[in-house]
Amino acid sequence: MTEANQSTTIVTGASEGIGAELARVFAANGRHVTLVARRRDRLEALADEIAAGGAPRPLVVELDLTAEAALDTLGEALAQAGLAPEILVNNAGFGLIGRAAELDAVEQLAMIDLNIRALTALTLRFLPSIIAARGAILNVASVASFIPGPGFAIYYASKAYVRSFSEALAEELRPRGVRVTALCPGPVLTGFQGRAGFALTGGMKAMTPALLPAEEVARQGYEALLRGRRVIVPGLVNKIVVLLGRAAPRAVLLPLLARAQQAR
Repeated sequence: MTEANQSTTIVTGASEGIGAELARVFAANGRHVTLVARRRDRLEALADEIAAGGAPRPLVVELDLTAEAALDTLGEALAQAGLAPEILVNNAGFGLIGRAAELDAVEQLAMIDLNIRALTALTLRFLPSIIAARGAILNVASVASFIPGPGFAIYYASKAYVRSFSEALAEELRPRGVRVTALCPGPVLTGFQGRAGFALTGGMKAMTPALLPAEEVARQGYEALLRGRRVIVPGLVNKIVVLLGRAAPRAVLLPLLARAQQAR
């Protein structure tokens, strides 16, 4: 085991989608990156790609963040590589579409374990190192964090936690020079849809050309973190959705959202 002497940016859920693009953005801007996810083959391919571009090869940590010893495993891998976390990017998470009473309870609780518990545990574990480095935390929430989501209830609620936790933490850590940003994207074409149990059809499919690509979401998230913004909602359409969601009476909004989820 070597003494930790190099800063790193931990990116969870880095095997695809927004997580992979965030890893690329941080690496392209001179940050050493640690890639964390369950699929080693994808992580290794991404690490090779980043290294081929001239950046230091990322540390690859194959890990299920909901496993009991996950934090110890990650901590040991960092220590052995001589790395100290300066930035934490909490991107790992998933959703499940369907009514809470009808979905598998174990899977729904696993969603809470990853989207909420693991994110919080990672943050608390590495806060001392991040504070010492006057670093930063980027938590990937969602436009879903601004409204309840019948038909997607636990996912929406989990993202509301992420945004609330991020905003409060940003204020707590501001005097210590640590930036905390909640990145709240709208729909992005990634593996999320398949894991959640739906495909883009109908109106959503027609909107596909207007959806922001994952690389643009990652770029805006990175820039917002540098500027010290507490919350960033990429894209004009998503900003309008958030404003309308906040303004609309719940008695009107909730049935509309329920029908939208059923249409998927």
